[in-house]
Amino acid sequence: MSKIYARSLAGKEIVTAEGRVLGELENIILDSETGRLIDLVVDPKPDLPRGRYRQEGKFILVSVSSVSALKDRIIVEEGKAQK
Repeated sequence: MSKIYARSLAGKEIVTAEGRVLGELENIILDSETGRLIDLVVDPKPDLPRGRYRQEGKFILVSVSSVSALKDRIIVEEGKAQK
């Protein structure tokens, strides 16, 4: 298992497996009791249709379970990322 530090993820681009850019990672939500990662808080691109995603203020929430790859970008499966 390789380690990734949270600070190295800040500002990473969130992209669907199909190549559509959703926005940039703003923060991560975790369950304080279990330590389990729950959601990525994404600062969406201005032209992103936000109605497809759960929202929190100006941000959209993308389930951590939708993440399929993490390298230069965070790749998510769009069907799992939506509401």
